Amino acid sequence: MGGRWRVTRPWPDRLRPYVHSYAGYWDAGATPFRVRLVPTGRAVVVISLGEPFAQVRRLGESSPDAQVTGSLVAGLEDGPRLCDHPGGQEAIRLELTPLGAYRLFAMPMSELTNRVVGLGDVLGPQAGVLAERLAATADWGARFDLLDLALWARIERGPDAAPEVRHAWRLLARAGGAIPVGRLAAEVGWSQGYLVRRFTEQVGLTPKTSARVLRFHRAVRLLTREGSNLTEVTAACGFYDQAHLNREFRALAETTPGQMAAARVTEGALAL
Repeated sequence: MGGRWRVTRPWPDRLRPYVHSYAGYWDAGATPFRVRLVPTGRAVVVISLGEPFAQVRRLGESSPDAQVTGSLVAGLEDGPRLCDHPGGQEAIRLELTPLGAYRLFAMPMSELTNRVVGLGDVLGPQAGVLAERLAATADWGARFDLLDLALWARIERGPDAAPEVRHAWRLLARAGGAIPVGRLAAEVGWSQGYLVRRFTEQVGLTPKTSARVLRFHRAVRLLTREGSNLTEVTAACGFYDQAHLNREFRALAETTPGQMAAARVTEGALAL
């Protein structure tokens, strides 16, 4: 698309509970670009094999850090983020389920909420070694083989989330966020307060905020389909009315449903 290439393949079955997607990207040219990332209910890893991002900042930050950001980790978000790139990108981008990220990163996901940090700050020196090996491998099939092995080696020994948290997330995800927190607590047999604490630690967002993000993300998917109808999307996703839908889009993505429907949204990125 316009000189930008994307390559992917099915990843192994053993990674499917933890990895939502991965893909390689590279630019034929060096044209700067800017994208707005909107919440998806997933954590993101970018392994930079070429030019790093020039700036990654949360929308509305008054004094963003201007440091160059190479390979990075982005935790779950409840708002939009701007990414500026000088062009000439070559990278691998992974989307992780929240509980997959918890196992891979082996740290409380709440520490990464609404944050972008260097990949080495989370995975240690081996992150740089992996990036170097991937960059030195020209064939994308071989690159993905290396990635699969590295992911599984770490996920296999990572901490497992509490069964109650796994069940609560599964219920929320299947319902597109349309489950009250009280019902979730009753389903897993915990008090509401205890569920909120454990869920936030291991997922990164509270159950209520996770529900908002999942509902928003479902609405985005429906709106970007051909022939979508705003009234039908509002009802299908459990919004009170279109005014409620509009408020949520403003709060979570700084845009409107109409603007989102007209734009090309790729893996949570809205081209600007």
